[in-house]
Amino acid sequence: MTTPSFILSIETATPVCSVSISKDGAPFVCIESPEPNTHASGLTVLIQKAIEKAGITFSDLSAVSVSMGPGSYTGLRIGVSAAKGLCYALDIPLIGINSLEAMTAGYQAKSTLDTSIVLLCPMIDARRQEVYTAFFDLEKNQQEETQALIVDEQSFDSYLEKNYEVYLFGSGADKFEVLFADKPNVHIVPKFETSATYQDKLAYEKFQKQEFEDVAYFEPFYLKDFVATKSKKNLLS
Repeated sequence: MTTPSFILSIETATPVCSVSISKDGAPFVCIESPEPNTHASGLTVLIQKAIEKAGITFSDLSAVSVSMGPGSYTGLRIGVSAAKGLCYALDIPLIGINSLEAMTAGYQAKSTLDTSIVLLCPMIDARRQEVYTAFFDLEKNQQEETQALIVDEQSFDSYLEKNYEVYLFGSGADKFEVLFADKPNVHIVPKFETSATYQDKLAYEKFQKQEFEDVAYFEPFYLKDFVATKSKKNLLS
């Protein structure tokens, strides 16, 4: 009998701290903190609870996956530090998952969108009108690079001119409801929260391909060296 691959995933890039355990890429256990911004005090407790709920031990883990950013500076430091510590102690590989890619995978798993002219924009709140974001189509192809973006009324015009339906979701999206109220093709998905379980499939795919991080040198993707700009020329033309 083949031994199952259990992967522990850690999500601390946003205010909601969560952990999940997948079994051969399928969701198995997911636990989220009931209170926001409790990463420092609650992460290790959530990890222990997830292990117990899954009915396994730490030695059963095949790898640890962590949301690598962009996102909260403090949250990312806490999550990556915990993930690296587990990988060192258990001598198992570390898998890094882009926070925005995981959000997109999670949103697609819950949505029923079937048209090809859709632009998915996961957003993590930064400050004021700024968000961390990237643009994806329904085939998970990234249409614009991960960036710190100051959003204005014209940010998506190049896509709207091509009759795209634009979907904004995540901790940074809700604040733009009024800004895009007069643009029916821009859809704000309310109160979308990211979760560690959105990493499950992505992490397993990387595990099978042995796309691992160097535990000694791996650092979160802060985007702190990026200059916030208005939307760049789209890459679809």
